[in-house]
Amino acid sequence: MIRPQWEWALDDAEGRRLTEPVTPVFTTQYDAELWLGEHWRSLAGAGAVVASLLHDGNQATPSVELRTP
Repeated sequence: MIRPQWEWALDDAEGRRLTEPVTPVFTTQYDAELWLGEHWRSLAGAGAVVASLLHDGNQATPSVELRTP
């Protein structure tokens, strides 16, 4: 059985894809979104400005801006 894969792609302010930090791969969209809700501040602190949720390699939802107050 092949399980669906959900993962976050992170981009910097210039739109370049970041290779670090690496996000986990999830089996459900809910788990992926929950994880981002818990970790977005640290991702933003590491230089991520935009997060895009990928489902089996394809963008599944609109991108999310990671803004710190």
